[in-house]
Amino acid sequence: MQQRDVDVVVIGAGTAGMTAYKAAKRAGKTAVLVEADQYGTTCARVGCMPSKLLIAAAESAAQVAGSHQFGVHVDGVRIDGQAVMQRVLDERDRFVGFVLKDIESFPAQDKIKGWARLLDNQTVQINDDLILHTQSVVLATGSIAVIPPVFLEAADRFIQTDDVFYWKDLPKRLVLAGAGVIGLELGVALARLGVQVTVLNRSQRLAGITDPEVLASAQQLMAQQFDLRLNATITRTELKNNQVRVHYEQDGQSHHVDADFILGATGRQPAIANLGLEHTGAQLDEKGMPAFDSDTLQIKDTPIFLAGDVNAVHPVLHEAADEGYQSGLNAAQWPATPQPIQRRASLSIVFSEPQIMRVGVAYDQLDLAQTRIGAVHYAQQGRARIMAQNAGVLRVYIDNKTERFVGAEMIGPGAEHLAHLLAWSLQMKLTLNDMLAMPFYHPVLEEGLRTALKAAR
Repeated sequence: MQQRDVDVVVIGAGTAGMTAYKAAKRAGKTAVLVEADQYGTTCARVGCMPSKLLIAAAESAAQVAGSHQFGVHVDGVRIDGQAVMQRVLDERDRFVGFVLKDIESFPAQDKIKGWARLLDNQTVQINDDLILHTQSVVLATGSIAVIPPVFLEAADRFIQTDDVFYWKDLPKRLVLAGAGVIGLELGVALARLGVQVTVLNRSQRLAGITDPEVLASAQQLMAQQFDLRLNATITRTELKNNQVRVHYEQDGQSHHVDADFILGATGRQPAIANLGLEHTGAQLDEKGMPAFDSDTLQIKDTPIFLAGDVNAVHPVLHEAADEGYQSGLNAAQWPATPQPIQRRASLSIVFSEPQIMRVGVAYDQLDLAQTRIGAVHYAQQGRARIMAQNAGVLRVYIDNKTERFVGAEMIGPGAEHLAHLLAWSLQMKLTLNDMLAMPFYHPVLEEGLRTALKAAR
């Protein structure tokens, strides 16, 4: 067994891990980056980028299919599934290539391929042949899909969301289990590309929406995109004539639907299994998750830090990068008191159609007695009607005492852009009047935001 001393060990070479490694190195410390799987980050390989490539293809198909609204008639729309997926794969590999090039620039002695396991707070074993003695550790192992046992009955007709981005062609029929962020994005994209999609969701909730008006609009609009079945609990899956039959219960009634595949999108969980946390000073809950400080990212009573999706605080890329930087810096400066991360305004976007967004405080976290709510419905909003995208609702939340903007939820056109304007307003602590004093050009979707702010005032 080889022995090696190093100041900081970073386990996991995704966005958070790579950023933590760079932060530790910039702080003048020796550091190694340990990865058990392939390099490339979840975002580039099976997450943000390939999903947006699929969505872009779907948007192109939808524009052609809907061109008759403008008096532009296209004789037939033919979707070449193989060509769609080939572009997704080609461009995905290009994005992955940028990440690999970055990793290639790291010194060879700083990169270790293998499975890491903690033997104690400051000792890490790699496979069966290397022991690392370290000052501190950053765990950036990401997350893994939650797979209910009922899905496994479908054998090779069950796929995970990662598998979509290795397809060579599009299926004809698909059952999608789960209507969270990933489920809605994939469900809408595939339906627009001609796949017959059935979405089964255990509850009424969609993509984390908590505002009842926004949720009601989302339920209506998503049901126009695919066969949406809410309050549906999958009870059994079986193989039937080289297809999968999915049995489910809805409102006390039993049903089934047949498809080429069942795609599981029922959530993700921290990838903490088999890391050896039980051998450290960490306090573990019943699921094996360690108690940690969400500000400093330190696992309590240890020199170990959790960064990125593995801590399940804000599992999005820019948050993972910020957490990677702060955890790497805190690990490098150990045993100095860890410093808190400077959090940005909370922001989430779902690239469905229409898009969904949330900024700041969610509706279900508001003190409604101390909050004014302004809304705009996009059915009659000028620019939205011009583009034939006039659907959805935006609701903004204003604190009664301070007059400050505190949050918003929305489904509607241009949500990704309005989300950024609102996140910047929140981070700059703007008041309602500050925001209304900003310029609004005409005719633009942003005028809908002004309408909602005026309603709040």
